[in-house]
Amino acid sequence: MRTFAASTTLAAALALQVPAPNRSGVSMGHLHLTGRDLDAHRKFWVETLGGAPCKLGALEVFKFPDVLVMVRKGEPSGGSAGSVINHLGFKVKSLKLVTDRCEAAGFRVDPNRPSPQQMFVYAPDDIRVELVEEPSMTAEIAHHHIHFSTPAVDETKAWYVKMLGAIPGKRGRFEAADVPGANLSFSPAQTPPAPSKGRALDHIGFEVRDLEGFCKKLESLGAKFDVPYRKVPALGIAIAFLTDPWGTYIELTEGLNKL
Repeated sequence: MRTFAASTTLAAALALQVPAPNRSGVSMGHLHLTGRDLDAHRKFWVETLGGAPCKLGALEVFKFPDVLVMVRKGEPSGGSAGSVINHLGFKVKSLKLVTDRCEAAGFRVDPNRPSPQQMFVYAPDDIRVELVEEPSMTAEIAHHHIHFSTPAVDETKAWYVKMLGAIPGKRGRFEAADVPGANLSFSPAQTPPAPSKGRALDHIGFEVRDLEGFCKKLESLGAKFDVPYRKVPALGIAIAFLTDPWGTYIELTEGLNKL
């Protein structure tokens, strides 16, 4: 494991950069988790998946190509399944290599595979992580998608297209929309999903160019902010928070691309 972790951590550190934004100024930024055991999260995200560790203030941060994974210590109300954000998705060069590493490290691997090129593993606090094999990729691992469970698939997709400038499309059988660095996939919820805030996968983050102006634009489109635009000088970033109409808590940032 030590060789794998060292090589993939180096690859992640060298390859990480927040993707160039779309025409609306938006790209994928970060995934924000709440974890009971930070050592267990380091074991999963760094030693097993190969993320590069760093800090943002008191937050644990793990760098991957196209995304930052942030973890703060806390008591989540539940895992990702049952929430409006059902699971996360990463693409990997070798599915067998990564799933073998997960099993050897004691992390749960779901034996029910959606396809030979897909597998679900579980990060600490029951966070579902889908791994999608792409042997042609140069990095060992990179961010791939965020999968929503929603009672209104078409409306949810349209909201992300309108608000974030996501490009509408499909991912296999799923309705989807793309922002640089992430595919947003939408599935119909079988039961009403819980809001993401307070869960182990608390919120998702998008990096935005000219965040102050972007927030004004969203307000003109009817968005209501939980936390209005503000600068955080101690961290060298600006932030704002809002919740989509189906319960996904969203952070908008400007400046994480310098991390």
